[in-house]
Amino acid sequence: MKPTIIVIGSSNTDMVLKTQRFPKPGETILGGDFFMFQGGKGANQAVAAARLGGTVTFICKVGEDLFGDNAINHYAKENINVHHILKAENTPTGVALITVNAEGENEIVVASGANALLSPKDVESAQEILSTAAYFLTQLETPLSTVEYLAKYANTRQKKLVLNPAPAAAIPSSIYEGLFLITPNETEAELLTGTIVTNEETAKQAAETLQSKGVVNIIITMGSKGAYVHARDFKGMVKAQKVIAVDTTAAGDVFNGALVVALAENKSWEEAVAFGCRAAAISVTKMGAQSSAPYRNQIDQQ
Repeated sequence: MKPTIIVIGSSNTDMVLKTQRFPKPGETILGGDFFMFQGGKGANQAVAAARLGGTVTFICKVGEDLFGDNAINHYAKENINVHHILKAENTPTGVALITVNAEGENEIVVASGANALLSPKDVESAQEILSTAAYFLTQLETPLSTVEYLAKYANTRQKKLVLNPAPAAAIPSSIYEGLFLITPNETEAELLTGTIVTNEETAKQAAETLQSKGVVNIIITMGSKGAYVHARDFKGMVKAQKVIAVDTTAAGDVFNGALVVALAENKSWEEAVAFGCRAAAISVTKMGAQSSAPYRNQIDQQ
């Protein structure tokens, strides 16, 4: 039986508009194509992990609305255990409004909706499935108190908690101490450490600062450059594949989902990060968040 990966996080409906360029403040421009996808960082990571062979349970909160029903049905079709997805009364499912320019860059505004109501008690109610996890994967689109609960739970029960600290936000010291791994990008690493990350040397400095806060392992993702790894068994850069980016919306989420699958399969740090980089590279060549997540055979064929 494959190890269980439990993803705790956000579920959104993504509304995406492709345009040649971003509008200036106060400006209206005529856009191009419109798409609607399932999204949310937690959901993106859960789908990526499931498509790549992980045994995934997703814990999140959606509204009692059409968006919420569609999301649950979609996750079930992706072979994700949806029995611990909760519904919030009188609160809509989260929504993200995403603009993508001709270079594949994006601007995103999120209305959290039911995601903001995912509480420690909600997670605690899934105690039976929590005990089966090989890895927990979470982010910062749900309340910080819930992430703190997970860190304490992981710390006391010797579980491996991976935090993707996105969107960027300050993190209390109690969370660092419960982490097995943290995976910031350059912007998030700068906020958490004060070090501007531009290359391997500055990534190393930021990683050492994070380690001094109590995190055992650190991976700093650096987009097209790849990722810097600061772990017990490996330290150094893992390069990314060069591709033509169409939409970078969920590249970091795909990387994290793929990474945890590889770690759960007992791959080495270098192998696991390379696996995550390959998955992310494929994802940016397609539109959408979850729709761009690759399947395992696409990775294995590379």
